[in-house]
Amino acid sequence: MTENELIALLTLQHIPHLGDGSIKKLIKIFGSAEEVLQQKKASLLNVDGIGEHKLQSFWDEKHTAFAKAELSHIQTHNITYSCYTDADYPQRLKHCIDGPVVLFQRGNIAINNRKIISIVGTRKITTYGAAFIKKFIEEIAPFDPIIVSGFAYGVDITAHKAAVAHNLQTIGVLAHGLNQMYPKVHSKYEKEVEAHGGFMTDFWTTDTFIHTNFLRRNRIIAGLSEATIVIESAAKGGSLVSADFANGYHRDVFAVPGRADDALSIGCNNLIKQNKAHMLTSAADLAYILNWTLKENKPSPIQKKLFVELDEEEKCVWRFLKEQGKEQLDLIALHCKLPTYKIASTLLTMELKGVVRPLPGKLFELV
Repeated sequence: MTENELIALLTLQHIPHLGDGSIKKLIKIFGSAEEVLQQKKASLLNVDGIGEHKLQSFWDEKHTAFAKAELSHIQTHNITYSCYTDADYPQRLKHCIDGPVVLFQRGNIAINNRKIISIVGTRKITTYGAAFIKKFIEEIAPFDPIIVSGFAYGVDITAHKAAVAHNLQTIGVLAHGLNQMYPKVHSKYEKEVEAHGGFMTDFWTTDTFIHTNFLRRNRIIAGLSEATIVIESAAKGGSLVSADFANGYHRDVFAVPGRADDALSIGCNNLIKQNKAHMLTSAADLAYILNWTLKENKPSPIQKKLFVELDEEEKCVWRFLKEQGKEQLDLIALHCKLPTYKIASTLLTMELKGVVRPLPGKLFELV
């Protein structure tokens, strides 16, 4: 993208009431942001959804002045950017109608063609929620996913720290410009996160902290990922907004169940009850639903001493697969008289040990 085109795009973005969807529509019709700004009022009013209200200050020169000031800040503060038409723009966000026209980034982010999950939840995380996140990320780490969250208190920062601990890439999606950090206490984690990924936002350096920014930010968290995971949530909360965005984008949503009388489990339980989320009890549940597989492991010494290394459930699976050659997960569960979610977890453990490998069609066989 040329510098002039970026200034034109930022100019459009600064115009009140002209959102991402409208800007994309105008660019599609007229060919570029620069061309859009050259149009006369009559031409713009002919575009469906573009009325007088959106054009009230369209030709005000202050918008271009603000755009040039923002570009100057970008160029002097090591901030990178990508437009929704660029090749390096996150591919999944390209499929979101309300995805940002420009994304600002800082750090070492490499996002396309990667497994990406978002982890969201309450800021008042419990010890149960924190323990679940740490165990979940430890279990999912062999798949090398990118962990996305909002860098806020509670679930967010716990997920980022766990990702860093397992050397996974992690991205904090911010509800403000990259010239500041909220909450300030999390500034101590900035360098560590940047070394293992970084930060993204569609907000400018001039944007102030308001509640609606955090809700708007959640569309990026959901849009970046193939699945959004809600760890703990009250009956209402920003994480449920992220889940709604993910469902609207036709992405998978997972929720960790909790006790019926726990205030911070109500939101998750409701998502599961209303069929808006898969129940998540372990990393194996997510790997099974998303059909994630590990790269084929080299033969492991474990095969020479199977019954020393495997527990009773794993022995049952091993014997059945030795007899059948290969079999589907559901039939393995039926044979071993265990729930599907439990067998999925068992198979993941065995895969990590190098005992079984997944095949297309949710089939498994011994290595």
